[in-house]
Amino acid sequence: MREAASASPARARPVSVLQGQGLVSSAFLNPTLSRREREQRVQPTFHIAPPAWASDPALLAVLAALPQARMVGGCVRDAIAGRSVADVDLATPEPPDAVTRALRDAGLKVVPTGLQHGTVTAVSGGRGYEVTTLRRDESTDGRHATVAWTGDWREDAARRDFTINAMSMSRDGGVWDYFGGAQDLAAGLVRFVGDPAARIAEDYLRVLRFFRFQARYGVGPPDPAALQALRGGVPGLARLSPERVWSELKRILATPDPRGAVALMAELGVLPALLPPPLDPARLARLVAAGALPEPLLRLLALCPAAGAPLAEALRMATNERDRLLALHGPAPAPDMDDNALRRLLADAPPGAVPGRAWLAQADTPDVGANGWPALHVRLAALPRPRFPLAGRDALALGVPAGPAVGVLLAGVRDWWTAGGCLADAAACRAELARQAAAGRD
Repeated sequence: MREAASASPARARPVSVLQGQGLVSSAFLNPTLSRREREQRVQPTFHIAPPAWASDPALLAVLAALPQARMVGGCVRDAIAGRSVADVDLATPEPPDAVTRALRDAGLKVVPTGLQHGTVTAVSGGRGYEVTTLRRDESTDGRHATVAWTGDWREDAARRDFTINAMSMSRDGGVWDYFGGAQDLAAGLVRFVGDPAARIAEDYLRVLRFFRFQARYGVGPPDPAALQALRGGVPGLARLSPERVWSELKRILATPDPRGAVALMAELGVLPALLPPPLDPARLARLVAAGALPEPLLRLLALCPAAGAPLAEALRMATNERDRLLALHGPAPAPDMDDNALRRLLADAPPGAVPGRAWLAQADTPDVGANGWPALHVRLAALPRPRFPLAGRDALALGVPAGPAVGVLLAGVRDWWTAGGCLADAAACRAELARQAAAGRD
């Protein structure tokens, strides 16, 4: 359910009071900042009605142990957008050792998941909450950063990728938005924090992250400054590991409608830098328009129609993903096939492969009758995948000697079974097995 936003301004409390209550780091009292700048960094930019998940007792237990912490990143963005939130991440000006002590003193389990980056995971109510110390980048190499701790929330926000991801929120719905992220979110604009080229040079994975957020949140023309920087960042994509590339591509392809983002990736030269030719964004667009489920592997194969094992290797897919990709490459069903032919295809393919092939075939020939493809999808959903009912023990029970002869005999019976539309039951198959075994002895 969408959370209603409130336009009422925050009730300001003096900085000295907040510091005395332990709610603000002394770093905010930097004497080089004007009083107005200090107050702006302490007071929220605006308030929203706290989302329901912010009242979760498990989260409140973590916040009670870390009173200076705020919720950051995607959970804040999606709370403002009225979207569901899967994970809640926190940040705090306290260093990791102080965070660890405070959480343990509160009786919470602490897992040191990324101490070199200032991150620990607080386990509360059976769920994990990542807590990261505010940071600034000391140096970057195009993928990784050497960081130092800071007590300045704005400095930490300035190192984030996009304005919509750079906001932080207190438990009562106070939002700190230093770079106009809420305005960009409302406008559907994915905008880098600061200089886009500099942000990309710090971490070239941000090129792919841009398209992921563009696919989910972008509305209308993309930011022109971002487009120029993205095109210039294409050579840096070679620094990314295949596993990270595939991880981001999966997220892009899993969005409800990736067509615009993928077309933009092709236009800017990003896709050719990542995937083998030929590439067919128009085929992917037809697949999405047809209503196929948002399965990343299916969409990837629509985009790379000639891909197979080389693509799986190039992206270093997991074995199960590779097998699924290769299974989608087999013979496709057609609307004019009868049920016997469809059952044969289903019997010879792994689960789910034939329906996926049907969607890909529809993307190739979308104009096959007004109801041809929709009717085929319904038929495939209604047909159970046939399973050949015999095994080696059935041949052995007939006295067939163990060895290659068993496999040859079973293959012959299976051919008979598939020729009949995969309809014969176990008893009929055993009878055919006995007949072929007897014929082989004659």
